[in-house]
Amino acid sequence: MDVELIVDSKSRLGEGPSWDREKGVLYWVDILQQQLHCYNPVEHKNITVELDQAPGAVAPRSSDEVVLALENGFYFYNWKLNKLEPIVNPEEHLPRNRFNDGKCDPAGRFFAGTMDKEEEERSGTLYCLEENLSVKEKVTGVGISNGIAWSVDHTHMYYIDTFENQVYRYDYNRDTGEISHPASVISFENEEGAPDGMTIDEEGMLWIAHFGGAKVSRWNPATGKKVEEIPVPALNVTCCVFGGVNMNELFITTARKDMSEEDLQRYPHAGGLFKVTTNVSGCESYRFNGTFK
Repeated sequence: MDVELIVDSKSRLGEGPSWDREKGVLYWVDILQQQLHCYNPVEHKNITVELDQAPGAVAPRSSDEVVLALENGFYFYNWKLNKLEPIVNPEEHLPRNRFNDGKCDPAGRFFAGTMDKEEEERSGTLYCLEENLSVKEKVTGVGISNGIAWSVDHTHMYYIDTFENQVYRYDYNRDTGEISHPASVISFENEEGAPDGMTIDEEGMLWIAHFGGAKVSRWNPATGKKVEEIPVPALNVTCCVFGGVNMNELFITTARKDMSEEDLQRYPHAGGLFKVTTNVSGCESYRFNGTFK
């Protein structure tokens, strides 16, 4: 499978891709350059919005709006009005933290997690922004909150804390959003790079980005075995999500942070947005169903 560079953005920390199936566009962010992006694959056009704080995650909401997890909490963003509307900041008391990754669950709640900006303390928390715009803590004591995915039958949630080098599976209740009984199902201890963002396909296989490993790998969470890997021409692969008309195009974000001059010469397009057509379709990016203020 050939990996194609589609936006040579040279992002410092490209992250959080989310496919808006209704509009046929991809949302993604550059955390360290404080940018929100919208890529239209039909027009081959990428729109960039400059923000005044670091965005960690984005998810579709309506034709004009998305929901964001920014450095200073949850926000709505209106594309037509170019307007941010704050919702709630669950970590006003933790100025060393920022949001890092997140996505909506099958019922339309927005799960997003935080981390210590210096990547030293386990001060992060995985939060859930409910439909009534209240916030619940889901996992505490997190090092680097990263990839999230829900099983095809909506009975489990998969979650990555990069500090742990593991993928955990939780029992998941779609009606309440509750998660319970965490168990490690995939270990990254012998893998190249660290586990970062994650998505899932219609066969229930997890696709995981390797930060520092220059690839995306496909895993069977039932066995804990890797079944496939795709080399990516960027050292720090941060996240991936399925999109496209047939939901078989894997969009991949990457980063230039923490790269040496030698690495940058080897991977000149590091930080770009990439795409590869796969032999399987992926699950959709769910929309946020929360009410507006």
